Amino acid sequence: MGRVALVTGGSRGIGAAISKALKAAGYEVAASYAGNDEAAAAFTAETGIKTYKWNVADYEASKAGIAQVEADLGPVEVVVANAGITRDAPFHKMSPQQWQDVIDTNLTGVFNTVHPVWPGMRERGFGRVIVISSINGQKGQFGQVNYAATKAGDLGIVKSLAQEGAAKGITANAICPGYIATEMVMAVPEKVREAIIGMIPVGRLGEPEEIARCVTFLASDDSGFINGSTISANGAQFFA
Repeated sequence: MGRVALVTGGSRGIGAAISKALKAAGYEVAASYAGNDEAAAAFTAETGIKTYKWNVADYEASKAGIAQVEADLGPVEVVVANAGITRDAPFHKMSPQQWQDVIDTNLTGVFNTVHPVWPGMRERGFGRVIVISSINGQKGQFGQVNYAATKAGDLGIVKSLAQEGAAKGITANAICPGYIATEMVMAVPEKVREAIIGMIPVGRLGEPEEIARCVTFLASDDSGFINGSTISANGAQFFA
């Protein structure tokens, strides 16, 4: 049996591609999800990957969910903090609730996901923490003060964890995807999508599988000297 990998938000979009890629690479994968039972059941039926339901914004729910994963599959040695939400609005119209919802899921959710597995990684002398941030955490984005703040904060988490975990054989790295051809992006009006593509020098959207390949490398033994780094996978749209 391979190492156990947990992917939050792992049954849809980029997360689903990550879960599939890790399974193909020999990992025993658990995919968490927040609310879409039908999609999670379909994903498990298609892939054989076990899904677990909890809200990453809730620490106790995360802790209990991760404990169940470890009871079923074994110690989590690779964690991919991918779960995220948007609540977009121009700053002057953004409500405190829109701000807090995104902070709780995208920023605190990373703490809630990594914190329960960190002691075990330290004890075993191995761990891979991979956080899915965003190009908008690097450059900002109109209407996404909340989202950009969390994704920038995720980079700070990674840089700090890298320094704390290095001596214990743990790496922590981030991936900042640009615009990816997920269900959400493909659902926007064609003119909007064309405008987005026009900003990307390679002239196309990224594919979820391209992000998944980045994750698979960072999860591997081959990436052991890469720690505290950010991979910008955005088709040359932005250079950090």
